[in-house]
Amino acid sequence: MIYILEDDDGIRNLVGYTLNNSGLEAESFGLPSEFWKAVAARAPELVVLDIMLPQEDGLAVLRKLRAEPATTGIPVILLTAKSTEYDKIVGLDGGADDYVTKPFGVMELTARIRALLRRTAERGQAQAGREGESVLQTDRLYVNIAEHVAKADGREVSLTMKEFDLLCMLLRSRGLVLSRDDILNEVWGYTFSGETRTVDVHIRTLRAKLGEAGNAIETVRGSGYKLSAK
Repeated sequence: MIYILEDDDGIRNLVGYTLNNSGLEAESFGLPSEFWKAVAARAPELVVLDIMLPQEDGLAVLRKLRAEPATTGIPVILLTAKSTEYDKIVGLDGGADDYVTKPFGVMELTARIRALLRRTAERGQAQAGREGESVLQTDRLYVNIAEHVAKADGREVSLTMKEFDLLCMLLRSRGLVLSRDDILNEVWGYTFSGETRTVDVHIRTLRAKLGEAGNAIETVRGSGYKLSAK
């Protein structure tokens, strides 16, 4: 079940209609109070969340979802009319898995939803298949995949799911250059032309959270990113 929290009737109805006619089950809500009542009765598999809402804004809703053990792992896609990099960073750093800037194509949104659902399902399978690779580390960075723990210079760092997956990918491929499209495909499960900015924003927030250890993530001009092999 996918929950859509959007106060614009036209957008809410269009997205809900499209998802329900694309083989995905969806319910739509115009108010956060209605949304929370539904969540209490049945947790969704994914949430499509508008930022500008009455009662409480979408970022507040996102923080509550991430704070509760029952909902902390639910994938969230933000819908926003705000397109500045700062707004995107705030949303992604708050725990959103993806964002879509209005106006948007409803079929592209549907594709992003399918990709995120697929990645969420594959996440557990991949973790189970890497039992012998439960720890990834360099001199300054440490990740315990099974326990979902990340450390930089011995300090535990709180990462969103996508930041954690991105760090794991960099650690597994240290010394190798990863293109933005490769990262999008591996971490997000899709590649859309022009959407590589999502990767840049996540790299920036990941570096900031890792502190000085984040300097090991190098930008390779015209190519992508790599983690120092040291």
